[in-house]
Amino acid sequence: MKNEQDDYDVLVVGAGIAGLAAARALSEGGHRVLVLEAQGRVGGRILTRRVGGEEVELGAEFVHGRPPMLLALIEEAGLELIERTGSFVRHHEGSFSAEDDEDGPENSDDRTDGEDQFALLEGLEDWSGPDLSFAEFLDKRGIDGEPRANAVGYVEGFNAADHRVASVAALGRQQKAEDAIEGDRMFHVSGGYDQLPGFLAARLEEHGGELRLNAQVREIRWRTGRVVAMTDRGVFSARRAVIALPLGVLQHGGVRFEPALPDALQDLLRADGPIRMGDAVRFTLIFRERFWSTLPPQPAMSELSFLLTAEHVPSVWWTTYPERSNTLTGWIGGPRSAELAGMNEEELAEHACQMLAKIFQFDAAHIRGMLIECHTHDWKLDPYSCGAYSYIAKDGIDAPGRFAEPVGGTLYFAGEHCTTDGHWGTVHAALGTGLRAARLIAAEMEAAGIAGAGPVPLVSGPKHNGR
Repeated sequence: MKNEQDDYDVLVVGAGIAGLAAARALSEGGHRVLVLEAQGRVGGRILTRRVGGEEVELGAEFVHGRPPMLLALIEEAGLELIERTGSFVRHHEGSFSAEDDEDGPENSDDRTDGEDQFALLEGLEDWSGPDLSFAEFLDKRGIDGEPRANAVGYVEGFNAADHRVASVAALGRQQKAEDAIEGDRMFHVSGGYDQLPGFLAARLEEHGGELRLNAQVREIRWRTGRVVAMTDRGVFSARRAVIALPLGVLQHGGVRFEPALPDALQDLLRADGPIRMGDAVRFTLIFRERFWSTLPPQPAMSELSFLLTAEHVPSVWWTTYPERSNTLTGWIGGPRSAELAGMNEEELAEHACQMLAKIFQFDAAHIRGMLIECHTHDWKLDPYSCGAYSYIAKDGIDAPGRFAEPVGGTLYFAGEHCTTDGHWGTVHAALGTGLRAARLIAAEMEAAGIAGAGPVPLVSGPKHNGR
């Protein structure tokens, strides 16, 4: 660190939504910004694959609810949201039953013994007792049998979590946060989710920011007011840095910090620490036709949105309804995903055909004959993610707040695992933490009299009206 001439005001490590949001905001605020991304693309865990006339989402797919900041950005980018409506159909012991479509998949996955699992989670919203794991909570409530299985299935599936570890206090905060943004509604970005990080990257460069792909950061040397990043494409320095890497990458030591991060942060980066990286397997099948749409019960199957089948793996399937598509996506989260972990696309396709044959009582060869392709991405084995997304372990409810605190006024962490509002695992959480880091940096640098145009905007462009 002999050369004290800084190349940039801010280095941003990682070009997912959090990093791009921070970089774009800072560059618009007049700061010299460089984004360093290890991969040859932007977007992080947003990954859209275009196959013929189909857009296949292999990472984040849904806009959950109506988060104002994310909706404003989508509007600014000129993108269209399509609400996922339609039928929620449950398969149980060989028969199908359609649920009330206002309930959504998270609500429909059980009403047994007078208490459904959604009501169970709503009851956690104002949890004030000592924290428990969800398993301990179910034990304490005496919930067993099918109601327990359904509650566990939802918590593990939705959160990619282990119910023996997941915090009841965090689940309650998450439920309250979702209620505030109509979290039972789901939307799809027409044309592909990857348009959003593409828009942010373009805006960054329009305002003089720089983006370097295939520039993996191996080591960050830092002291107060100065950061040097050692990468595959050279050495870069700046006054501040935003570390917008997935929690899994940090936990696996994907970047070395010199000096080491404070002990309080090191504690957060333990694989068995207060914030965990969840596991999930998802894949999308492209068929020659929407064979399910003509099956009974009607009209539920012709308008199928979600199919829930707790007896099989995967336990959740969804279509693109009301958009026309011949795709069917399978999903399993939490420990049960281990059954499919490590399978390649051919193996997943064969397994899926076997499961769909059992569900729809077809010959597996008939299903296989209609299948064109299977697409998946293994986020756990991906060294740039090392898992699906984060969840909070028992007694870890305050851990994300520690990530939100700047380290030495120099290192600022961002990403969905850093959110303090309960929206862990979402794109809007990542967006919010990126903008938070940008505001903190801009305010601190302005107060120190460092060059820049002052405070950064939340979101540029037209104001969102909250509809």
